[in-house]
Amino acid sequence: MSAGTPTADGDPAPGGAAGLRIREGYVPGCIGRIAQLHATYYAAHAGFGAAFEAKVASELAAFCRDYVAGRDGLWLATEGNAIEASVVIDASHHAADGAHLRWFIASDRTRGSGVGTRLLAEALAFCDARGYRTVYLWTFDQLHAARHLYQKHGFRLAHAQAGAQWGTLVNEQRFERAHPALAGLR
Repeated sequence: MSAGTPTADGDPAPGGAAGLRIREGYVPGCIGRIAQLHATYYAAHAGFGAAFEAKVASELAAFCRDYVAGRDGLWLATEGNAIEASVVIDASHHAADGAHLRWFIASDRTRGSGVGTRLLAEALAFCDARGYRTVYLWTFDQLHAARHLYQKHGFRLAHAQAGAQWGTLVNEQRFERAHPALAGLR
């Protein structure tokens, strides 16, 4: 993975916090910061603990280690050197399972600023340009704002089940989005 560079011309995210930029690719410290953003948000809002933080950190570290440029994607919203939001596309199993959208999070300071919309649009454009037939993600039913954003971008609920993959029992949900050409949206 190469060091992060601003996306396109490095313009700030439209509608986002002043000075926020979208960067593509690994940046030193991003694994720890993304894990921290997840751990603090989900501890406060869902009671997730050390098992969740360890899962995020270890799986994200493995993703970064095994990253294949052109197949996988990692986008960061930064202000200066501070990482404020992220999204990942893990396409290591895209042919069989679809591209997996993961680690989509914004800091408390940037949540609601439009940066999530920009990151999600970048990730989905990446998938569409590569012809990934399906993009999927796992979430849970208490994240209403996130669900609205996913649905706005064409995701549909495909499956729900009680589960504890994040260390706490929740109603897990799998959302899927078909490539727009396949879904008849273009």
